Amino acid sequence: MSLLAVDNLRTYFHTREGVARAVDGVSFRVEAGENVGIVGESGSGKSVTAYSVMGLIPSPPGRIESGKAMFEGRDLLALPARELRQIRGRDIGMIFQDPMTALNPYMTIGQQLIEPLRTHAQVSKAEAIDRGKAMLREVGIQDPERRMGMYPHEFSGGMRQRVMIAMALITRPKLLIADEPTTALDVTVQAQILDLINRLREELGMAVIFITHDLGVVARVCDRVAVMYAGRMLESADVEALYADTRHPYTRALMDSIPSSRAHGEELFAIPGLPPDPARPILGCPFAPRCAHALDTCRAGEFPLLDVGAGHASACPVWAHGRKVVA
Repeated sequence: MSLLAVDNLRTYFHTREGVARAVDGVSFRVEAGENVGIVGESGSGKSVTAYSVMGLIPSPPGRIESGKAMFEGRDLLALPARELRQIRGRDIGMIFQDPMTALNPYMTIGQQLIEPLRTHAQVSKAEAIDRGKAMLREVGIQDPERRMGMYPHEFSGGMRQRVMIAMALITRPKLLIADEPTTALDVTVQAQILDLINRLREELGMAVIFITHDLGVVARVCDRVAVMYAGRMLESADVEALYADTRHPYTRALMDSIPSSRAHGEELFAIPGLPPDPARPILGCPFAPRCAHALDTCRAGEFPLLDVGAGHASACPVWAHGRKVVA
């Protein structure tokens, strides 16, 4: 049994302008100790998928229309709020995208760091403080005794991100959801954060869902990857298989957009057009209007993930079985 099994998740936002289908039939699995990447452009539904699983969708306007998220045999989407709170923060930790807004500016780092322990582990305040200091050292923050009494604005962006990681891991969760944990960080700090998460994953034996728009990051840290676009999964595979034998033109376009994939002096590639409006019904493949290989049949019908063997799945009927259109 998978540690987390998400099936047919649909999360819609009901607004005055219409119903925005932010997540529209997403399914994926996470095994114990596995690092699964969810990759896609901004607005593809990656973060909303994570927030749905964690029960953090604001309602209204958000609403989970259908689906299941089975975590150790319990459906997170159907649990009462009190039971879900017992799992969230204890068994499932989350690193939020922006540590400056996720951290409370009126509370010290120490107060925020030990809160999950005091809530879920039922330890004394003195023991929680000692474990908080040890966790700060573990994530690479020096002089934790002094840092515990400081406020978020006194930390750099990289240090705030390390504090978020410490808060997410202090209860030793079984699953960590890392939502763009390296956004807005310079390359050196980004590498340190990635190495830190990977090291702690191995030490704790936990699973990780790594949400990012960067395929380079996925190649470095993930075991498997799911590619999202317009609220849907378009391709899923082991990382090596995805890079060696791409089975969806959107995934190929994302790879071509990586600057290092172009020769010196060659013009950088950009995917033409814009993602579809989630408040409007999508006919056919959502990527068809931007796809250089789209056929007339791509613009109508349903395109679920098709199993092409060896754990590889694609939602493109043209590319799914290797029949790629030559430009």
